[in-house]
Amino acid sequence: MNKTIAQIKEELILINNKEASLLQELALDPRSGVQKLLQQKYRQLDQLAQLQADHQARLQIETDLHQAGYRLIAGIDEVGRGPLAGPVVTCAVILPQDTTAFVGINDSKQVSAKKRASFAEIIRQEALAYSISVYSVDQIDQLNILEATKQSMVEAVAGLSIQPDYLLIDALEIPSALPQAAIIKGDQRSLSIAAASILAKEHRDQMMVEYAQSYPQYRWDKNMGYGTKEHLQALDQYGYTPLHRKSFEPIKSMTQKYQEK
Repeated sequence: MNKTIAQIKEELILINNKEASLLQELALDPRSGVQKLLQQKYRQLDQLAQLQADHQARLQIETDLHQAGYRLIAGIDEVGRGPLAGPVVTCAVILPQDTTAFVGINDSKQVSAKKRASFAEIIRQEALAYSISVYSVDQIDQLNILEATKQSMVEAVAGLSIQPDYLLIDALEIPSALPQAAIIKGDQRSLSIAAASILAKEHRDQMMVEYAQSYPQYRWDKNMGYGTKEHLQALDQYGYTPLHRKSFEPIKSMTQKYQEK
């Protein structure tokens, strides 16, 4: 007796490669419903294969370093260099050599908010160590954004519970005695840096959502402090707040301060 469509659907859940005998059998089944399930499964397997290939590509830098003898590699990234308001947040993460749990992790800008939140929880649970550093608007204005970012990265590394033996940093070099590499587009090319970018963005976004409760006119819960049209319009109408970067234009040239109602 032929299996029902529901039975076949349940069995397909367990299939993880195209060579499975069940797929060969289903290819001979004339029912249109079975063929639809089969094509869906093939698409899922293709997507999984691509996900695994992308994952391995993002591990290449770490793999080369492991082969060179390094064991505790910290990925470092920042979020918030460009906004007009709010802090810059940096993160350092040391992942285990078994990265099975991190398949699918990519640059924080390339994944949905829902996936990013899920990945962040996995990273917090499975990473060997992670550390987050926040540099305030006042520190940014005092140091300049590049120097504040670098110092925050140094602080994030110092905050790790395990001392790394190599640093992978997204596009920057920082003052450190540890060997390091500045990786252009590192959040796309290195799994460790991508993990750091996800934790940093989750942390900073939550801060901006909370700040938006005090200053709802600027919609920081939506624009995260970046200079969007609505943010610029609010600046023009209400002036700048204590959370705006006074070393950034147009705030630098403004005289109107936000007045509490």
